[in-house]
Amino acid sequence: MKGQYTMRTKIWVYQGPAAWHFVTIPKKQSADIKKRFGANARGWGSLRVAATVGKTTWASSIFPDKKSGTYLLPLKLEVRKKEGLAHGDTVALKIVVK
Repeated sequence: MKGQYTMRTKIWVYQGPAAWHFVTIPKKQSADIKKRFGANARGWGSLRVAATVGKTTWASSIFPDKKSGTYLLPLKLEVRKKEGLAHGDTVALKIVVK
């Protein structure tokens, strides 16, 4: 069972000891993902995904954010470099939940 989602979302930086870059999966898609795939969650409630931004596709996981009720996807430095992305940019994102 796979689920494919496309969206436009903004890159933001987690202000902690390490500057992790994330995008937030919008509430509507997050609710559908939780309903359809939440039972398959692994550690920290994560779900495996294939993510695509621009011409770059990579294997990753999305993580639930209890505060906002959404899922978060970390954006690797390698992906940001390949696609010329930075904090505050809006990106077209496709994720396939595995």
